Amino acid sequence: MKKDSGEIVAQIEVEDIIMHDIQIKTERLLLRPLKVADAEDVFEWVRDERVSRYMVYTTYTNIEQVIKWLAFVENDASTYNFGFERILDGKLIGSGDIGFDPSKGSWGFGYNFRYDCWGMGYATEAVKAMIYYARANLGARKFASSHCEPNIASGNVMRKCGLHFVGYGKFEKLDGSVKMRSMEYEGEI
Repeated sequence: MKKDSGEIVAQIEVEDIIMHDIQIKTERLLLRPLKVADAEDVFEWVRDERVSRYMVYTTYTNIEQVIKWLAFVENDASTYNFGFERILDGKLIGSGDIGFDPSKGSWGFGYNFRYDCWGMGYATEAVKAMIYYARANLGARKFASSHCEPNIASGNVMRKCGLHFVGYGKFEKLDGSVKMRSMEYEGEI
């Protein structure tokens, strides 16, 4: 990462434009395609209620659920899904995605990390890298994301990445089990 006009900018190296081959390197992370072989690492955070409480998925209870999701992700051409691997030790510590939402005319993104990696700047670093990639290679300019209202840290990440608060929305788990207010962010970056 380097300073550029007072802002921290992710310096990335793009390996290839084909999604399943894209790798983005930041100062501390390697953003790379997720694969079924990552199931055990991914299961470490998707089964943790401290992580899943703010995610659309419910807490995973077995590794077969993770394998099924990763098999889907490996074949999903509509979204750029990444595993976030810590360069220091090669450990997969989170995942995220970025994709175009035609209904909003903007690029949306999401992310989640192992609980023991919260508060270390990894989310900001990963999101900046995904945004930079989408701008440089996909022509993206307008970005949008949201978080559950109680998840203040995600709002901080969004602001650090150049988005601003635009209003409240609704958050709902995929299975409908949890509903709460969300905070919506947008930015032309």
